[in-house]
Amino acid sequence: MSRARQDSPTLNPLVVLAGVILVLYFARAVLIPLALALTLNFLLTPAVAWFQRRHMRRIPAVALVMLISVAALGGLGWVVAGQLLQVANDLPKYRQNIDQKIAALHYPKDNALGRAAESVQEIGTEFSDQAINPKNPPASLPASPQAKTVPQPAAPVPVQVVTVPPTGLQYLGKVMSPVLVPLGMAGMVLIFTVFILIKQEDLRDRLLRLGGLAQLNAMTLALNDAGHRISRYLVMQFLVNTCFGICFATGLFLIGLPNAILWGVIASVLRIVPYVGAATAAACPLALALAVFHGWGGPLLVVLVFAVLELITANIVEPWLYGAHTGISSLALLVTTVFWTTLWGWAGLVLAVPLTVCVIVLGRYVPRMSFLQILLGDETALSVEAQFYQRLLALDQEDARTIATTFLRTHPLVSLYDEVLVPALTLAEQDRHKGGLDETRESFLFLSVSEIVSELAVYQTEAAPAKSRRLRPRWMSNAQTELPAIKAELGPSAIRIFCLSANDQADEITSSMLSQLLERAGFGVISLPVGSPFEEVLTHLLPEPRDVICISALPPFAFAQARALCERVRIRLPEIKILAGIWGFSGDLNKAKERFGSTRPDGVVASFAQAVEQIGRWHDAALAAESEGRAELNSAPSSTK
Repeated sequence: MSRARQDSPTLNPLVVLAGVILVLYFARAVLIPLALALTLNFLLTPAVAWFQRRHMRRIPAVALVMLISVAALGGLGWVVAGQLLQVANDLPKYRQNIDQKIAALHYPKDNALGRAAESVQEIGTEFSDQAINPKNPPASLPASPQAKTVPQPAAPVPVQVVTVPPTGLQYLGKVMSPVLVPLGMAGMVLIFTVFILIKQEDLRDRLLRLGGLAQLNAMTLALNDAGHRISRYLVMQFLVNTCFGICFATGLFLIGLPNAILWGVIASVLRIVPYVGAATAAACPLALALAVFHGWGGPLLVVLVFAVLELITANIVEPWLYGAHTGISSLALLVTTVFWTTLWGWAGLVLAVPLTVCVIVLGRYVPRMSFLQILLGDETALSVEAQFYQRLLALDQEDARTIATTFLRTHPLVSLYDEVLVPALTLAEQDRHKGGLDETRESFLFLSVSEIVSELAVYQTEAAPAKSRRLRPRWMSNAQTELPAIKAELGPSAIRIFCLSANDQADEITSSMLSQLLERAGFGVISLPVGSPFEEVLTHLLPEPRDVICISALPPFAFAQARALCERVRIRLPEIKILAGIWGFSGDLNKAKERFGSTRPDGVVASFAQAVEQIGRWHDAALAAESEGRAELNSAPSSTK
């Protein structure tokens, strides 16, 4: 039995998703009131919790919150209904003003545009007249002398359909049917909301039990995440929309537009609907302003007030309060709004954001549904290092350089190397060793990264230290004549740092990055390219014990070469300090240090920031030791006396 269960095929997530969509569509008569009730539950739960913290029991707290909510909605509905009736009664007063506005929109005939419109209208009239009354109608045929007179049929008897007058119950049902459906749904939503608020903990436990004890942690995180996001979003949106409606109504009242409270309430309610709601909220008072005001100043002021409030709310207030907490990308919000509206109509339009948040949470905590979070979430689909590497794979050096410079606007140079370039090179090394990187892209990638690093050598956020210098001997040419000059330039008391590459071109690029960062820190650096005559360098430069040799290796394939190079250095110079940089290594550095064996280095680091910090400590220790030695030499003659 167990083997049969293991071999049984699992359902495709897309098949499950299609089944869920079908259920959502055919069961919408029940699911829409339930979804609205759950949304109200998230909105009213903070108020119920507030009363419970004031030592009120659950049921009285729910009853009080529902009573306050229903009373507020009823009072607001009464005010809105009264003002709607007033607007309907006042519209005939503005008929003359509306006619004047329509007449003003017509093109004047003396204008070029007006003459063109009149010409087009005349051409259309001629075509229509020709179609109705052709110029050459067919001639009528002469009557034949032998034609017989056909008797005309009798005129039809007119039939009149008489409807039976409806009874009282039929008339009442016809009048009340448009009202009974919304009232029935409102009653279902109210009942569901009350029961969910009262039995909230019981429903939570049942959902956790449904997920199973093995998934208790994931289900708890999912419920808390969804509840926090939706509740925060709804509460903040309610407060923002209420303040928006108050400000909008105040602005309309100051302009002089009638029924300002009505348009403020409509704006508050319609802003719940993404994208479309704001435009609709502005259209209603604008239409009334065109009818009320004689000139164009009033309508323009209405547009100006709404535009200023909407720009401030949408670009400053909403992103500050809850824009980053919904987790939905802008494009995904537009697509899901259309999807839920098609599926559930007006209810889907209102519930688009809460339902999409639930879908994203499902994709976050259910591994097989993770594609939902990738498609709908606001998180970056590709990390910065993946974007950088992808553009180089596409042979687009300019885009890769743009990604690097954009990252530098908010991060220091060492973070660019540690968090972007080194991970990108690691991905390239993995693809190269797996045979997935062709020779053309490999050469282009390493050459492009080298050029970008060379260009960043002149990138400075502040003035470079005066003592910073970089020495790169040209070993392929006259190396023996340059080495004494290099040694003299460094001076006898300067700490020197030798940067060596463990294996290949990627290691050489990381060594160049380290050299560049050390130069910015004010150290004297000698960077040795791959394949340089290491023994000849040591013979001419004569490293001292206070100097440092840095070995750059890019895991996972350069560790063996780094260990072999470290062994060569340790055998030749047993007293010199060696720093091994295993760039991007995520494991335990102490265990990595033990893998070097008996010739282990003095330090192992995984990032350039750690390397610069470690070398700085060794440099300070060397300066302190040198100061102590000079102090002892200065005090030696006085003690002799």
